[in-house]
Amino acid sequence: MRAVPAVLLFPLIPLSAFAQGSASYSIDPQQSKLEIHVGKEGAFKAFGHDHLIAARQVSGEVQFDSQKIDKSSVRLQVPTKSITVIDPGESEKDRKEVQATMEGEKALDVAKFPKITFTSTSISTAKKSSDGWELTLSGNLNLHGVEKPVTFPLQVRAENTDLHARGEVSILQTDYGITPVKVGGGTVKVKDKVKITFNIVARRATNPQTQQPHECPNLRQGILKTRILGERIRYK
Repeated sequence: MRAVPAVLLFPLIPLSAFAQGSASYSIDPQQSKLEIHVGKEGAFKAFGHDHLIAARQVSGEVQFDSQKIDKSSVRLQVPTKSITVIDPGESEKDRKEVQATMEGEKALDVAKFPKITFTSTSISTAKKSSDGWELTLSGNLNLHGVEKPVTFPLQVRAENTDLHARGEVSILQTDYGITPVKVGGGTVKVKDKVKITFNIVARRATNPQTQQPHECPNLRQGILKTRILGERIRYK
């Protein structure tokens, strides 16, 4: 029997072989941005100022499945020593004072608690948008030695071999054993509720041997099966 051209057998490969499926990504600390917005309150709050704080070294891993979004996951961590007071418009002296207070025992206590971590536990209400996905992410936030569940909306889009995730979440400092700082006998103090905004960029992990993004195993298996089937037909 004449050999059947492989191109005619190609349609026999399961369509699932071409699905992107699950892929691993590493968070890029240079491109990712996480900011903490701390407001003020009290009788003389007009004499205080809000604080803008940035995390400089966001890292972690993402497992993303475009076909089954709810099977995706993320783990993120931030060294507390990398958290820096920005406070535009304030003097260098004031920024240093706020930085020292933030790193001290009354706030983050960076000597005792060297990192902040977030580990996802579930994804819900995922829906496709014009340029990606809109979903609700739940997970555990470990801050100041206390772990609490948090849930927040997230926008995700894929661009070439990168993932971009944008969102925000609000937490209470007291939930994590942190007492909001007060000055002037309490006439000015920072709010208990702080807002965390982030824009995370994650790059697809590469195969260390080829330095190329991981191939889809289903595709490799489908092509192999096609070759075997072709050889069987050839020798009948």
